[in-house]
Amino acid sequence: MLRIINAALNDELFFAIANHTLTVVEADASYTKPFDTEAIMITPGQTYTVILNTNQHTHDSNGLFLMAARPYLTSVFPFDNSTTIGFLKYKGTMDEHMVLPKASNLVLPHHLPRMEDHAYATQFVRKLRSLGTTRYPCVVPKTIDKRVVIAISLNLQNCPPNQRCKGYNGKRFAASMNNQSFVRPMTSILEWHYKNFSSMQYSIDFPLQPPSVFDYTGVDPLTHNLNPNFGTKLFVVEYGTQLEIVLQDTSFLNLENHPIHVHGHNFFIVGRGFGNFNVEKDTAGYNLVDPPERNTVGVPMGGWATIRINANNPGVWFIHCHLEEHTSWGLATGFIVKDGSEPYQRLISPPDDLPRC
Repeated sequence: MLRIINAALNDELFFAIANHTLTVVEADASYTKPFDTEAIMITPGQTYTVILNTNQHTHDSNGLFLMAARPYLTSVFPFDNSTTIGFLKYKGTMDEHMVLPKASNLVLPHHLPRMEDHAYATQFVRKLRSLGTTRYPCVVPKTIDKRVVIAISLNLQNCPPNQRCKGYNGKRFAASMNNQSFVRPMTSILEWHYKNFSSMQYSIDFPLQPPSVFDYTGVDPLTHNLNPNFGTKLFVVEYGTQLEIVLQDTSFLNLENHPIHVHGHNFFIVGRGFGNFNVEKDTAGYNLVDPPERNTVGVPMGGWATIRINANNPGVWFIHCHLEEHTSWGLATGFIVKDGSEPYQRLISPPDDLPRC
């Protein structure tokens, strides 16, 4: 059993082991229906557990098999295009103090997808399904109380005076959700919420729909641009809300696969597609039987992904892109789950030794 974690800051990765098939059994600490695959695609922050059967005939080899991971490329921005490798060695097949092959003599696994193999990445994630048994039921919300549609954008801003900016055409990069570029505050939003919104640094008026409706995936990436508003805006839901969030990629600057992570809750990925999300057409194709349960979803380049959450964890929760560069540009927001009526549904009091502002 291999536990695979993508701890990279800005690279989604393909991973494979030469001459071996991987059986996926878990994603983000939730069981999946087992399926065999030659390689996996894993975004930053995601995890997989796979079963590896060491069934190769060692008399046909030296018992040494190359493991490799290289980026899944959907970005036009500079990135580390190196391939990282390791070795799987069968016991008793070679000298324990052997010298590993030189890099120039290594041959990568033939089934490791090429960096721009979008078809393979799409095919892989479509195979993921919750286990959905009596012992491990799939408790996906069948109906919803609130739908939030979030357009994910990369943006350009004019360079501030007396600064040099590395963005396209001498500008600086920014990023936004529904045209709001998140500013990470210097003080705790959770404390602000616990004290009943006693600060003016934050607001709860994050737009629940894109401010403008347009062809999200069809605009010219360089001649069109949204100038986002900067601030710390969140939205609020009641305890126990059956929440649906539609995450829509846009083509500003570049169509890109965005791994979006939600703090505080697991969610179910009930739908994915390409182009612009259409509420009448696309909701009819949702999987409400055995959708994968995760905490990070790869929103496909030029497409959308829909997640459903049972908002039963009171507090303040961050939603952000797991590409660290994008988060630093403001590709984030947050939501507040109010206290419920029962004592176990409420935020606990802070510890007595909590430093006071």
